[in-house]
Amino acid sequence: MISTGKIKSVDFYRKIPRDLTEASLSGAGLSIIAALAMMFLFGMELNSYLAFSTSTSVIVDKSSDGDFLRIGFNISFPALSCEFASVDVSDVLGTNRLNITKTIRKFSIGPDLKPTGSEFHSGPAFHDIKHGDGDEYAGDGSVSLTARTFEKFTHQHPILVVNFYAPWCYWSNRLKPSWEKAAKIIRERYDPEIDGRILLAKVDCTEEGDLCKRNHIQGYPSIRIFRKGSDVRDDHGHHDHESYYGDRDTDSLVKTMETLVAPIPVEAQKLALEGKSDNGTDNAKRPAPLTGGCRIEGYVRVKKVPGNLVISAHSGAHSFDASQMNMSHVISHFSFGRMIAPKVMSDVKRLVPYLGGSHDRLNGRSFINHRDLGANVTIEHYLQIVKSEVITGRNHKLIEEYEYTAHSSLVQSLQIPVAKFHFELSPMQVLITENQKSFSHFITNVCAIIGGVFTVAGIVDSILHNTIRMMRKVELGKNF
Repeated sequence: MISTGKIKSVDFYRKIPRDLTEASLSGAGLSIIAALAMMFLFGMELNSYLAFSTSTSVIVDKSSDGDFLRIGFNISFPALSCEFASVDVSDVLGTNRLNITKTIRKFSIGPDLKPTGSEFHSGPAFHDIKHGDGDEYAGDGSVSLTARTFEKFTHQHPILVVNFYAPWCYWSNRLKPSWEKAAKIIRERYDPEIDGRILLAKVDCTEEGDLCKRNHIQGYPSIRIFRKGSDVRDDHGHHDHESYYGDRDTDSLVKTMETLVAPIPVEAQKLALEGKSDNGTDNAKRPAPLTGGCRIEGYVRVKKVPGNLVISAHSGAHSFDASQMNMSHVISHFSFGRMIAPKVMSDVKRLVPYLGGSHDRLNGRSFINHRDLGANVTIEHYLQIVKSEVITGRNHKLIEEYEYTAHSSLVQSLQIPVAKFHFELSPMQVLITENQKSFSHFITNVCAIIGGVFTVAGIVDSILHNTIRMMRKVELGKNF
């Protein structure tokens, strides 16, 4: 059996009898200072332990979203009609997707960039349009309108169908024989002097530029259907005329006109011809529509290789006057990758302040073409993208986002002006990893703080105590 005396012999902390200890004023002050120092250093160590510290490294991209990248955008074009606005994607691997519509939404907007109605839905595909190539031109059958006569004819006939054309346009010249032949047939069946329920007309946009601009004609030919008494909406005060996207051969045109006339009784037009007006019809006002612009929003998925996102006026059955195209735009949103909630991004910025500053660099920026209309200006954006990923200590992915730099310029082009976003993704990614801290390391540091401060304070107290004693002895020696 080991005696208690032998066990006591290994005691590191031997006690000094209380009556052999002496309290001093200097020791009390030093003890208070030591206690405050311990508390301060402990607080600093605890704050360091709880703080989110990271280390940054650059590695080869190991994206979890595969070989495709999501591009989300919301862009407003004050001078591009939704009727012809097209979103196209191409890349260096040969991918070429035209007029993407599945994930894209379009809204007609006014000069203030606010929507003027509900979502715009495109008509049938233009490349399927049938033309009457066998028809021969046999003279004019439609009425030529000018800015002075346009209002008169729209008020005079319940239905006015107008072909806005340009003489230099291939598609306008291809439509011309069928249009004039159909106009003659309709004129014979519905004599304007006797019946007058419908009239086919035409407007030369090279001669009547202001009239075409008022009706926001951007592609040629554009066929518009104006209905008397129902062409002014209550909401927004805009014209409610329709666009015709159907086949352009004579038979199809005549069939369409017959369908338009069928619901209208002859008596209604006879009253108008006799001068018996209806207040709801004659007093209908026709303000210029504020629907010349388009807001395009949505997303596309592209391969992670250099490529282009192009927004332009596009049609397989219309021509465009490049000198009249203006691709000025305002970017409300443009980002890469999955959408990140603002709260999540705000929380991440508090942890990693330098992250998230460039994931929406183009947001809120305007790119306006102030040059003359004949400048044929294309607006290009060159975007270089880098992926950033934040990983917590337990290998949990906190956030995955794409940041980019943007350089923009206005370039003169011989082709139809476009808005082009050229993107190039870096093969490397920035990996931000949390530096996980050990609790045992925290405890060790706390013990070191307490022990260190206590030891240093003890040494200082001993020195002070001995110094004071020596000074007292010296004073006593002088007195004797």
